[in-house]
Amino acid sequence: VGVKESHQMTIFRIIAAILHLGNLEIQGERDGEACSVSGEDEHLSSFCSLLGVEHSQMQHWLCHRK
Repeated sequence: VGVKESHQMTIFRIIAAILHLGNLEIQGERDGEACSVSGEDEHLSSFCSLLGVEHSQMQHWLCHRK
């Protein structure tokens, strides 16, 4: 399709990260009013390493809107 190999790898990395994010296990708390993500979740670790984001920040902001 004419996409450079370096761009292909970036696209593949983003797609892989999105697929890992879809496998993330989010636990509901307080009758659905809150949630949490395990710090040990392998999919969260893979997501963060693929996109180069900080693990603790991603864990926090997946469960907080503000």
